[in-house]
Amino acid sequence: MTRIRRNGGLAVAAALLLVLAACTPGFGDLRLRIAAGNPGGVYDKLAQTLATAWAAGLDIERPTVLQTQGSPDNVDRVLAGDADVAFVAADVAADRYKADPRMAALARIHDDYLHIVVRTDSDIRSVEQLKGRRIAIGSPSSGVEYIASRLLDATGLTGSVSTSTRGLDDSVKALLNGGIDAFFWSGGLPTPVLAQYNDKQSLRLLDIADVMPKMQELNQVYGTASIPASTYDQAGPVTTLLVPNFLVVSKSMRDDVAEALVRGLFDARQQLALANPAALSIDVHPGIETQPIPLHPGALRYYRAKKT
Repeated sequence: MTRIRRNGGLAVAAALLLVLAACTPGFGDLRLRIAAGNPGGVYDKLAQTLATAWAAGLDIERPTVLQTQGSPDNVDRVLAGDADVAFVAADVAADRYKADPRMAALARIHDDYLHIVVRTDSDIRSVEQLKGRRIAIGSPSSGVEYIASRLLDATGLTGSVSTSTRGLDDSVKALLNGGIDAFFWSGGLPTPVLAQYNDKQSLRLLDIADVMPKMQELNQVYGTASIPASTYDQAGPVTTLLVPNFLVVSKSMRDDVAEALVRGLFDARQQLALANPAALSIDVHPGIETQPIPLHPGALRYYRAKKT
């Protein structure tokens, strides 16, 4: 009799464990690919750190960080099913969403500031004076090229300037060597490469307050911001364009996965900030500001639980 009861108790316990296991979301078989950017860039550094944090927090195999050309490439990969999560500049995401609304946002992460850079001794003082000049507009298919092309269109300069696609390091060298007259860059404050070169007071930023109304007509995600004079040892503050960055996924992602990824993002804020100072701005409250890209239902569930 005792043995029967013991065996019966074990059977009940085993059945209970099976029920509990069925009720507990498991991520062990989850495989993730994160579309980041160029090796060593902000997207890449944050993605590498986030991959490690998600692997530990969700108890999954470490996500694969994909090296890409930047935001346009990243959106294409998510929509094609070649990436599961992507770092994307908000203007690229918003424009692409109008044509193909199959993606959703997990969070707004950090903000980038548009830099239009000339030499300190240049006679270029405004965007209008870029006419007829040689300008580097960022790496091919990058978010920098995307925003530079739109600014040149908005100001009527397309066709009246000579453009080349170059990365940041190459752009700085070409500017200082006289190979170009100006270059575009979009990044956090300060961008270390620019701060390093400006120790020699070699570079100057253009103020673009006069073109901001045209840019904001193009895309509602563009904000106006100021780069303090102390950031790059300039003569005064510079008005420029601010563009947020989002983490986006396919709308088809499971709700529980999306919720877990958002939780892991905010739990990893300290590690992300150590990877790159741009991540210091990552916070739950601005995290929900992803308009016009809707939040994924799983992400929304996380924010509602946090009462944001």
